Amino acid sequence: MATPSGSTDAPVGGPTLLRMVVGAQLRRLREARGISREQAGYEIRSSESKISRMELGRVSFRLRDVADLLTLYGVAEDDPERERLLGLVREANAPGWWHQFGDLMPSWFQPYVGLESAASVIRTYECQAIPGLLQTRDYARAVVKSLAPGATAAEVERRVELRATRQRQVLHRDPAPVLWAVIDEAALHRPIGGVSVLREQLTALVEAAQEPNIKIQLLPFEVGGHAGLTGSFTILRFPEQDLSDVIYVELLTSGLFLDRSHDVDTYAEAMERLCLQAREPDQTASIIESILKELG
Repeated sequence: MATPSGSTDAPVGGPTLLRMVVGAQLRRLREARGISREQAGYEIRSSESKISRMELGRVSFRLRDVADLLTLYGVAEDDPERERLLGLVREANAPGWWHQFGDLMPSWFQPYVGLESAASVIRTYECQAIPGLLQTRDYARAVVKSLAPGATAAEVERRVELRATRQRQVLHRDPAPVLWAVIDEAALHRPIGGVSVLREQLTALVEAAQEPNIKIQLLPFEVGGHAGLTGSFTILRFPEQDLSDVIYVELLTSGLFLDRSHDVDTYAEAMERLCLQAREPDQTASIIESILKELG
């Protein structure tokens, strides 16, 4: 039995992407047989919501659960597709690089780091600070201290190391993803960590903008009202064409993940308007250099 997508090759990516691919194929197999999520959940002694999380790739898989679902969906023991999917499950259950920082990250942030590590395109709008993937260590340290004032010095340094490791693992992997950032001008003037830290950060932004996989646009004050007035957000796109984009909105105590077509389309439209309202990428360096002159 062939997969509904017709693919026979394992996807290239980390465990999060593998889970998403397996989940998407399980959903297609279930729908092709006309089986409800409730029925599937009953088969593995679980719930409808567990099946939903599995199909979205948001949880790790138990090999036995996937095997039972494949049987329910008509994928026979001797079907090569069965062993291929079970092999992907084994790979998907391997811990990602971020698990070494698991004690630092709240449960809602770990899925985001996994999704970010699997994305082929990361489009982000940031209105308050420089995006995490572009922060210098000193700037990141100042951000961490602002958001977690009770953290010990050791905890602060580990959080800074987490952010630096994210940058290495995401922006410098092969193939590298496209990072397209729209940054509000307010973030360029806010002296997080002090003027010297901000100056170093802005210089690093100019350097980052020269990288072939990084595009930075600046949204000036003079624009006035714009499509990002409700706050920062990120759109993640994946190399597997049949996987939906995921919208991530970070809150103070949780993270919001959206992948319904209406939500994705709404945020994608907002991002397009922001890109049209922002300065062109080739103007980024000159704008930042003007700000650096003002800083002295």
